[in-house]
Amino acid sequence: MTIRNTLAAICFSIFTATPVLAAVAPDQAAKLGKELTPAGAEMAGNADGSIPAWNPDGTPVPEGFVAGSDNYIDPYPDEKPLYTIDGSNWQDYADNLTAGSIALFEKFGADGFKMHVYPTHRGTIRPEWFYANSIKNATQATLIEGGQKIEGNLPGVPFPIPESGLEAIWNHMIRYAEDASVVSDVYYVGANGKPILATTGSSVSVFPMFKNPDEVVGEAVWGKLRINYDAPPRRAGEILLVHEPGADYTKGKGRKAWQYLVGQRRVRLAPAVSFDTPNPAVAGTSTYDDAFIYNGSPERYDWELVGKKELIVPAGNYEMIFQANIEDLLGDKFLNPDMIRWEKRRVWVVDSRLKEGSRHLYSRRTFYLDEDSWAAWSSDMYDGRDQLWRVQFAYPVNLYDRASGFGSAYGAYDLLQNIYNLSGKPVPGKYKNGVTVKEKYFTPEGMARRGIR
Repeated sequence: MTIRNTLAAICFSIFTATPVLAAVAPDQAAKLGKELTPAGAEMAGNADGSIPAWNPDGTPVPEGFVAGSDNYIDPYPDEKPLYTIDGSNWQDYADNLTAGSIALFEKFGADGFKMHVYPTHRGTIRPEWFYANSIKNATQATLIEGGQKIEGNLPGVPFPIPESGLEAIWNHMIRYAEDASVVSDVYYVGANGKPILATTGSSVSVFPMFKNPDEVVGEAVWGKLRINYDAPPRRAGEILLVHEPGADYTKGKGRKAWQYLVGQRRVRLAPAVSFDTPNPAVAGTSTYDDAFIYNGSPERYDWELVGKKELIVPAGNYEMIFQANIEDLLGDKFLNPDMIRWEKRRVWVVDSRLKEGSRHLYSRRTFYLDEDSWAAWSSDMYDGRDQLWRVQFAYPVNLYDRASGFGSAYGAYDLLQNIYNLSGKPVPGKYKNGVTVKEKYFTPEGMARRGIR
């Protein structure tokens, strides 16, 4: 049975069940699967047709894709840009640009920074059990402990109809993902325009929270990530392991991280792998909680749900992610614009400001969450003077044979120091669906066995 044919059955079974304490009113939750997708996005397109209706059949599998392959090819190879935004006309599109995009045009428009804007496609789909759980979560998942913990959520979107910025950012933090392994080179480009290899790493990710769809998340781990660093020589042999919670960041229940450092020849707990600690994987040009646009505990910020906007963001970058060599992407001031696909999308805008008494390099951060996937696709970060400092973009794709997505490539521009980085883009042929390692691989003991001595 297709996703389209099962939506009505899912909604009927849920909304005729015994009522529970509602996070949103039942009449609001009843829109899921009707006016809203089961994940909470608007089903309809926008008024002028530039954003289409959601396609519950998903992204089409392109001709030439080999079933079971990990080499994803562009499902829209013949499409051409609808228009290009550059230094001469960006003001005409300012209403559909993030603050960070405007800053990039102001800084680099005369140097050739541009956006090729393609037709928008809304083929993001998820498994049927995920949709059923998301609809249930609308009336039973609630934030407690000052927003540090979710109570009553099943593996799905915890807040498909968010009523606060904190709920929306939780949707991003525990978004749906599937197990994968990636080998990637991470570069930064300095003010002199020369690319520098920061790290080469082999990362393996698993998502235990989604292995038991019928169980309330509770203390389940959302994701486990292990990275073995192979280069440069000074970092070869290092290992990073992170366990990220699925519902609880209260004291003593949040992230757990370990590092193996070759010089110390032992595995150590790594509490500093969080918040605004400079991330050595990108040579300190971004913070640990910049990874994946945002990650980790939300405790240091006050969160505001600004609302939805139609904005132009990167989307559908199959050629960039899976086919291109990273060296061909790195321009002297910004990524090669001719290798990036942009689309107009509806996004949730979430603003956050540093809490009084809390410490962080960023005084304010604005996030842009894709309505279909709940993944953050862009962010703007401000320094202590409330000056725009760094701008981030994800370069996501849909894995059309898996009802999943992949957004491993992320770029960050430092507007003040004239540095940018690109992390997570697979070396061509080095992305693999699923993992073959055993559970012990994601333990400190497993790290110690692999450590170079």
